[in-house]
Amino acid sequence: MASVRIREAKEGDCGDILRLIQELAEYEKLAHQLKISEEALRADGFGENPFYHCLVAEILPGPGELQGPHVVGFGLYYFVYSTWKGRNVYLEDIYVMPKYRGQGIGTQIIIKVAKVALDKGCSQFRLAVLDWNQKAMDLYKSLGAQDLTEAEGWHAFRFEGEAMRELAER
Repeated sequence: MASVRIREAKEGDCGDILRLIQELAEYEKLAHQLKISEEALRADGFGENPFYHCLVAEILPGPGELQGPHVVGFGLYYFVYSTWKGRNVYLEDIYVMPKYRGQGIGTQIIIKVAKVALDKGCSQFRLAVLDWNQKAMDLYKSLGAQDLTEAEGWHAFRFEGEAMRELAER
């Protein structure tokens, strides 16, 4: 197995991050919803007050290999606040290219986010998963995550586009 490094993303990784986001959108059958650009990722993640943080998983070259490290996965997260629990980290997306799945790379990304959460004094680490992605749900549960839909009956909602504009104009 090749050597893997999980590290904080750099501005120069935005092209790889966008490529992986596109792959994720296709995997989730939601590519038609994808609107983000490399420029937006750069502006929103690497400015003075970033809206998000990102980890990348890269495969390191073996001895004698000429090619450099290449990015095969990512975890994009940000901080939110709970009125009941205080500081939280939310893992918006995690993705590992199919060729590299089953090697523990996703688990390593999740562990790194958990460490960031603890370092920042967070009381919770949250994420969401599509209801058909049983493999991901099984992984999260195996790592100790609680399914809030099962345990507490929470449903996620969102306002976007015209609904958000109409709401703001009330």
